[in-house]
Amino acid sequence: MPAPQEVLEALRSVKYPGYSRDIVSFGMVKDIQVSSSGTAVHLAPSTADEEVVRQIEDAVRAAVAAMPGAAGPVTVVREAAPQPQARRGPQPIPGVETILAVASGKGGVGKSTVATNLALALGTLGQRVGLLDADVYGPSVPLMLGIEEKARPAEGSRLVPAEKHGLRVMSMGMFLGDRTPVIWRGPMVTKLITEFLRNVVWGELDTLVLDLPPGTGDVQLTLTQQVKLTGGVIVTTPQDVALADVRRGIAMFQQMKAPVLGLIENMSYHVCPGCGARADIFAHGGGHRMAEEAGVPFLGEIPLVRAVREAGDRGLPLVAADPAHPASRTFREVAERILVRLAAAKESAAEPRGLDVLT
Repeated sequence: MPAPQEVLEALRSVKYPGYSRDIVSFGMVKDIQVSSSGTAVHLAPSTADEEVVRQIEDAVRAAVAAMPGAAGPVTVVREAAPQPQARRGPQPIPGVETILAVASGKGGVGKSTVATNLALALGTLGQRVGLLDADVYGPSVPLMLGIEEKARPAEGSRLVPAEKHGLRVMSMGMFLGDRTPVIWRGPMVTKLITEFLRNVVWGELDTLVLDLPPGTGDVQLTLTQQVKLTGGVIVTTPQDVALADVRRGIAMFQQMKAPVLGLIENMSYHVCPGCGARADIFAHGGGHRMAEEAGVPFLGEIPLVRAVREAGDRGLPLVAADPAHPASRTFREVAERILVRLAAAKESAAEPRGLDVLT
């Protein structure tokens, strides 16, 4: 009666159909059991082709039966082949048509205010919109939307987004108390953003708006690895100290392989609530000049008005609180331009291009 190791050596004579290599070197032989009642060979076929598998099984039986001292029947036991590894690289979010990232080169430019009102403006244009507050260290979206409830679990340990003013929303702020700081290292931030992208029940969305933290860091790197952004917009203010970081934001989107849909100049000018006079407090036109220099579209100017701040502070953003306000109309105009560019970016996603900028 041959030993299992001897049977294994004999099986090296069994070639995989169509190849010069044998089934042992392919790793198909998983176990061999030899007894006085016969021999059992456990195989894990690497193909779903039944004809190929039968050829291999017949060859195994013949090879073992021909061995000196072999006794009893030769049984071939099929084992399940190992599951293929999950696909690597950026993957789409099921049910989400487009992903729009809102970024800024530095803090303090009103990025979250713009992202929130843009998401609401997209909703007024008939879009099904989600808003992911990816600013882990400074989550302000729940405050601006008046979300007080904490995140709720769903079946399978998934998370249910809050729904407010027609938006589906997820934020780190829905897990924290008002005064709880987030003191996390990079790996924890990476895990959280992955959870928000992959483990939230977003449902069917036309656009998922991502409110990114300022600058570049772990969140942006995680997004690069996890999802394919349809496009990104950069929020700045007119003064030179903010404009100096715009190029860094453009370079970030290019490294993320995301088309730069354009630049938004926030706090572009101030309108006096009493007399209606306009004042360029932070200078004016810097965003438009920077967009021209960088070769990216200029999407619009958002004025600095008290109503925008007051609406956000009471948890009812201006686009939802007063759709007829001039600033709300400006947000909708910007949203319309973004929709056009999102559609163009989606259509050209499969086409080779050099510079990832839509003009």
